[in-house]
Amino acid sequence: MNYVRRELAVFFRCSHSMQVLMVSNMIYALVLPVIEVFVAAYVMRNSHAVSKVVTYQLSIYSATPLAFFLNGKLLGRVGAKHLYALGMLLSGAAMMLMMQLSILTPIGVATSGFTMGLATGIFWANRGYLALTATNDGNRNYYYGVENFMASLAAVAVPALIGFFISGTALYGWLGGIANRAYHIIAIVVFGLTILSAAIIERGTFRNPEHAQFVYFHFHPLWWRMLQLALLKGLAQGYIVTAPAMLIMLLVGQEGTLGTTQAIGGVFSACLLYLAGRIAAPKHRILVFSVGLILFLLGAVTNTLLFNAVGVLIFIGCLLLAKPLLDLAYYPIQLQVVDAVSHIEGRNQYAYIFNHEFGLFLGRGLGCSLFLAIAYWGSGVAALKYALPVIALLQLFSIRVAGQISRGLTAAGIDPSPATSLSATTMEA
Repeated sequence: MNYVRRELAVFFRCSHSMQVLMVSNMIYALVLPVIEVFVAAYVMRNSHAVSKVVTYQLSIYSATPLAFFLNGKLLGRVGAKHLYALGMLLSGAAMMLMMQLSILTPIGVATSGFTMGLATGIFWANRGYLALTATNDGNRNYYYGVENFMASLAAVAVPALIGFFISGTALYGWLGGIANRAYHIIAIVVFGLTILSAAIIERGTFRNPEHAQFVYFHFHPLWWRMLQLALLKGLAQGYIVTAPAMLIMLLVGQEGTLGTTQAIGGVFSACLLYLAGRIAAPKHRILVFSVGLILFLLGAVTNTLLFNAVGVLIFIGCLLLAKPLLDLAYYPIQLQVVDAVSHIEGRNQYAYIFNHEFGLFLGRGLGCSLFLAIAYWGSGVAALKYALPVIALLQLFSIRVAGQISRGLTAAGIDPSPATSLSATTMEA
């Protein structure tokens, strides 16, 4: 209890806006596994085609840059927290719309994906901006540690409960034995959670940017390095979201197995990530980043070599650790570069958040196109088997690019790895 009290004391030393943002994100963390995992499982169940799952994800990614652009036009006229709340609500509504499709035609899947992309794009555009304004470089490891801690716990509890609920329709005859009815109820609960999370974020006070130009084509060399890192991150994003659902549904079982498998190792990874965010200093980011990339590669190679239920379990176990570790390191690096380059070039910070999305979009497009090409010329099974290790190998170049960014920050007169951690900061953004 003394340890818990100490950790709560750290939380309450944060600025009010940072506390509100973290609590709102904790609640929305319960929504993310549904959007990221079970929507893909819903498409897989009702279409039996891995290509449609990737098409859905690619449609989301196609709409995201447009959402960032529209958000930039609204910022300065509408408060960032209002837009953030709107993104939450729209994502819940988009999921309910998706669940109403009885026949998943390619056009229907693409349209639903595009709608979800607009919603999640508005959400992520403001999530990044609010994190930038509510935190500083000294407490961002803690902020993302708490965020990933809750996301990891949600990745344990939510899939397990939802998987049990959906599989219960067949095992126990719930809802007339119709699994899609269970999905409809889940969509309603998700929408309720988005309303609660949006209401909490409205209690915060956040700095809003002035309405200014945010579309640029010429940048400082340091920002081009950041875009390279974004492209490499984007390569794997579609796979990280959809691969577990597709592999489980193909090689292991149905939604009940998917939920149970997502829970394996989740509690351990959540505690590990909280400690990493609590203890790790900014100078450890590249090390944390490298460990995440290597874990992803090990899981992908193991899955390809075995390509059976055991290989899937090992891959998902590695992914449960790798994804939060990558996020824990990547986002503080991104925000530090945004701080530095916006100061050097005298531009609106949102200009870099908007432009960063195009680096991710290019990587996502290349990654999903690789999958669809292998599926077209070979098969969906071949794409699941061989695309993952190729993407994981390409992502290892991220370690070199992150090192170049660190040296670029030093050359610009900014210490990229100050020996400060959360315990040494004032905790005020």
